[in-house]
Amino acid sequence: MPNNFLQSKKNYMSWPVIALLDFVTIISFENIFYPYQNQGLSVVVSWIFLLFTYVIPYELIVSQLSLTFDNQSGGLASWVRRSGNDTLGYWTSWMYWIQSVPYIVDVSNSVIVSFSWMVLGNNTLGNKMSTFEFGLLTFAIILIFILLENAIKNSLEALSLIGGGAMFIMSMLFVLLAGYALMHGTRIATQPFNWGAFMPNFSLKYFSTTGLLIFAMSGAELAAPYIVQMRDPKHEFPKAMWLLALMTAFLTIFGTLSLAVFFNANAIPHDFKMNGPYYAFSMLGTELGLGKFLMYFFAIVQAIFMMAQLAVLLDASSRVFAGDVADKFMPSWLTKKNKKGLPVNSYLMTTGLSLFLLLLTGTLPNINTIYNWLLNINGIVSPYKTCWVFFAFLAMRWREKEFHSNYIFIRNRKIALIVGGWCFLFTFVCATLGFIPQDADYGTKSFDYQLIMNFITVFVLFGVGFLLPYLRKRELNRNK
Repeated sequence: MPNNFLQSKKNYMSWPVIALLDFVTIISFENIFYPYQNQGLSVVVSWIFLLFTYVIPYELIVSQLSLTFDNQSGGLASWVRRSGNDTLGYWTSWMYWIQSVPYIVDVSNSVIVSFSWMVLGNNTLGNKMSTFEFGLLTFAIILIFILLENAIKNSLEALSLIGGGAMFIMSMLFVLLAGYALMHGTRIATQPFNWGAFMPNFSLKYFSTTGLLIFAMSGAELAAPYIVQMRDPKHEFPKAMWLLALMTAFLTIFGTLSLAVFFNANAIPHDFKMNGPYYAFSMLGTELGLGKFLMYFFAIVQAIFMMAQLAVLLDASSRVFAGDVADKFMPSWLTKKNKKGLPVNSYLMTTGLSLFLLLLTGTLPNINTIYNWLLNINGIVSPYKTCWVFFAFLAMRWREKEFHSNYIFIRNRKIALIVGGWCFLFTFVCATLGFIPQDADYGTKSFDYQLIMNFITVFVLFGVGFLLPYLRKRELNRNK
């Protein structure tokens, strides 16, 4: 194996390692289940289309931005602040932070689900726990992790690599074992399995669910801080982004095809988004004569991975403003730290907004609906955050003479602006269409109620961002 494939020096990270770190942070095995439920077998065409027209441009755009602003501490917020202005940088920071709150609640829910499968060995959690108890337990998990954040964060960051690596292996294993089962007599569950079955139905529902595909694949900008740990960022970072795109393509395309082996795309279980991964490994284990062993092993890996993600998310979401936000936007009490260096008031705000979401979910009829609705919210707020990546790219290329980068994605300025504009517009439209409820039929009370909840949630989450500069302004006036 060549020396440049691994870390040749202790202080350097190789590009394959960075690609793997970014991959396990961005997408996991469960991310292929809800698009499969929403779009069926036609999601394969969606994945392929997005790979070439969106994912590859997106990750090479991140390469140029990362190498242009390689000495900035605020990541995406720094890119927008330097290519735009302080106000836009603040809003990027706020939206980057606020989009993590529904995900924190979602991850906490996943922790409960994974433990329920370890204990119960089946999908009966909804029969044994009310929505109120589910919400209370979710809040308790968030609160416990915040209270123990200083003690557990470092150990769980290490576990995130272990759990993330194990999740990656489990995902690849599922694809390979599904292929093995297929070659040894397993019949494809989805019938008919022909070209017609892959053709998308370009309906409003189809486009409204595409935001979740963006949510599943976005986050390449998380690798930007690792640039300083690379030997030759100019050549190695774009390679990491290409490898990231290829790994994402393998999991999404071949993972979906593997799901079609075991699950009929025309008759998917109603709780597929919540329990689908456990069904998958349970069915695979049965086919291979391993019983429920693979299912229990996956539940353990999922629990470790989700708890590690929760610890890192809570820390990152509560520290994001410390990176690179103009002083005039943030009240001093929000960034104030205790003796251990923890932003306590920021944790309190995270807890309060999580409680707001949990109170809303408590009005839904069952745990499965709660799980699906939170995914719907993530499919709205996360793509809106991703829009800032393309805004920064457009602003930078519009004034490209003012910036220097060791890597340039598309040297022709007009073509670069067209590609960046397409990515921005596509992301914004998909995020906006995501307001349409995905798991309720149009015209029903459930549809209308979830639609109202979507608007209220996004209005509150983004709206609080207007309050903080106002409070800071009042604080500065008092101190004059």
